Amino acid sequence: MPRDRRVETGALRLRLLAGAAAMALASWTGAVQAQEGSAATAPETVGPDGLTPEALYLEADTASRDGDLITAAGGTERVLARFRNTTLRAGRLSYDLNAGVATADDRVEFVDPEGNVIFASHLELDSDLKAGVAVDFATRFRNGASLMAATAVRRSENVNELNYALFTPCPICDAEGNPKEPSIAIQAEKVVQNEELRAVLYRNAVFRVGGVPVFYLPWFAHPDPTVERASGFLVPIPSYDEGRGFSLEAPYLQVISPSEDWLISPQINSRVAPLLNLQWRRRFEDGTVVLRGGYTYERSFGDFDLDGDDDAESNVKFGDRTSRSYFLGHGRFDPEGPWRWGFTAERTSDKTLFDRYDVRDPYQDNGLYYGDQRRLISQIYAEHQTDRSYVSVAAFALQSLRVVRFDPVTPALNEFERDGALPIVAPLIEARWEPDGPILGGRLRLRGSAVSLYRDDYVGSPVLRPGIIPPGPTLGLPGVDSRRVSAQADWRRTMISSSGVRWEPFVDVRADLYSVADLPPAMGLEEEAIGRGRATAGVDVSYPLIRRFGAADMILEPMAQLSISTDPDLDPRIPNEDSQTIELDESSLFRVDRFPGYDLYEGGLRLTTGVRTTLRWDEGRQASLFIGRSLRADEEPAFLVPIPDAPAQLYDPSGLASDTSDWVVQGDFSPSDGIRGWGHATIDSGGNVRRAEIAVDGRWGRRNLATVSYILDRSNPLAGPNNRNYEFLQLAGQQFVYGNWGVAFSGIADLERTPRPGQPDPGYLVQSEIGLLFDDDCFRFELGWRRDNTSVRPSGPSEGPYVRLTLATFGGTGY
Repeated sequence: MPRDRRVETGALRLRLLAGAAAMALASWTGAVQAQEGSAATAPETVGPDGLTPEALYLEADTASRDGDLITAAGGTERVLARFRNTTLRAGRLSYDLNAGVATADDRVEFVDPEGNVIFASHLELDSDLKAGVAVDFATRFRNGASLMAATAVRRSENVNELNYALFTPCPICDAEGNPKEPSIAIQAEKVVQNEELRAVLYRNAVFRVGGVPVFYLPWFAHPDPTVERASGFLVPIPSYDEGRGFSLEAPYLQVISPSEDWLISPQINSRVAPLLNLQWRRRFEDGTVVLRGGYTYERSFGDFDLDGDDDAESNVKFGDRTSRSYFLGHGRFDPEGPWRWGFTAERTSDKTLFDRYDVRDPYQDNGLYYGDQRRLISQIYAEHQTDRSYVSVAAFALQSLRVVRFDPVTPALNEFERDGALPIVAPLIEARWEPDGPILGGRLRLRGSAVSLYRDDYVGSPVLRPGIIPPGPTLGLPGVDSRRVSAQADWRRTMISSSGVRWEPFVDVRADLYSVADLPPAMGLEEEAIGRGRATAGVDVSYPLIRRFGAADMILEPMAQLSISTDPDLDPRIPNEDSQTIELDESSLFRVDRFPGYDLYEGGLRLTTGVRTTLRWDEGRQASLFIGRSLRADEEPAFLVPIPDAPAQLYDPSGLASDTSDWVVQGDFSPSDGIRGWGHATIDSGGNVRRAEIAVDGRWGRRNLATVSYILDRSNPLAGPNNRNYEFLQLAGQQFVYGNWGVAFSGIADLERTPRPGQPDPGYLVQSEIGLLFDDDCFRFELGWRRDNTSVRPSGPSEGPYVRLTLATFGGTGY
């Protein structure tokens, strides 16, 4: 039976009889005995409740002793006893000194140090806590869960037993305090906790939803709540795909030690061979290692044109049966001292294995560098960090799972990015240091960088500059290798005038040394050594202004940057490895180096201006807008690259090649607690939007919500098969219709891509789902239908039902 750790730790954290209550009574009786003796005790440490460990605070209307029997009773108020950071209330308390039996009756209530509350009508325990009985037992935990039983018996110091027990993680009372049927509950004839076996056993367990029995097990077991981790089956993960059919992943956790475990998770499929997933985890004194992999022996499957009639058959097997596998591993070690190190190892035998088998979370950021979506990275790295310095050394290689050309007939023949076109980086060194204290009244920062890149296959634009790309065939040409060493120093000082103007003068000096090999031989170039440098001086100026309009404040902040640099030495022999993409926004627009890497940089005279306007009203309501752009004395044609579908023509993907940059427009707004939004766009001088992104979140009622986002890229001016422009609209939300019942929906519409034959017009939904939703304080259930039209999927479009189940304390299922 699936096990959920949250059930164990939340529902049964207390020893099923309420052993803490037993300890409390024993402590009370011990305190009474100590008071009966004549020997004085030494002063003890006072706890948070103001009492020493063996002290008892007692409030009662009456207290008496008749021989060996000590009793205390309350009137309108119950007897109150406090000891060891716990509280016990009852109508009557008694203790038999001779028999060693403690008894509490009439509305017994006990609060343990963790805040869990225990109730009973009768509680009886012996002094050594080896036996005891509770009648009408109930407990409420801090997380809102409740556990009740007709009787609770402590058979021995290791065995606790509850009879006719009921557990629920859900509220048992409504907002007005009236009793209500819990949404989910487990009812059992008997529940036994064996502390020696470290297990909890159920007999005749009935699982109820809304009070209705839905599932029965003659027996059910899970580890004792004192066990942090234990071997056993975890929650199974069902799924459906038209290529695989119905799938069920049944994970089993095998605990080797407190610091090591295995997760064995076979995926059983109705149409194809199973996929065995394995994971090994080990925690060391100063680090962690996680190794994960999967294996199957199967043919390829999906949509494929078997007879060559340009019409793909759906969900067929093709090719030979062969071994298919993946491996995803990472480790990170952080010993004492300034050094730490780690690694990742990620590889797969098939470009589409993760898509075919819906492998969960294959693209993760576990190292110093991230391979990005649909790229796997294997790396080793080390870091050294102090208060004033940082150094990192790394080496890595990439495997790409990206599609560069979608086949018009079948996705099984999509063309993927070649791994040889991606560089092997060994090493990559980054360093920076700041002196302790100001230099000439400002902050000085020194940076250093070094990298070596090796590439097997030839790659043209945008790595090579237009003047270096051969005009003829490039098949068989080697990849360009490059090595770079850079040093940089920048100084900046902040000054504020008496009128409130903020001045920040700065100086930046940089030098690069390149060694480039395997340049195209047709250009008459061999291994080249190239040196270059740049010096920049400038000032940032801003002047925030504020004015109040009734209950609203308006802040107007004009800003400008004037900088002058030596002419940029953008040698066309230097490949562009780290500055191919740039995103102009409010923060990057005012940087000295607006390109993210070292291979491209700006020079000459530049003036950057902008203004940010912010309006604030009420509490937390605001709206802001930024508009800015940069002007330069001369154009920079070195930033132009060939259009992918017309290599003879050049275009500017950066927005910085002209003497005026793109306009940057960025803003956010939150006019109410229920609405929040954000937007960003770059607009060229002709008023055309090159890139844009907008997102709006809305909430109404207590649980209704929706999110709308839009993203656009129009930087490539010419349509064609290699054009990577895109336009997406995404919507997700939920709307409750009646009580806890509602609908959940989501969809991603591709407004740019042309569909394959037989598919809807442009703008069709790439992914969509809609389902019936039930959600209360402890139980969420979705049943619906979804469709996936992602072009990278080898099986083509897939649709089918989905189920999502999340239970408070119990956990959730797969999708």
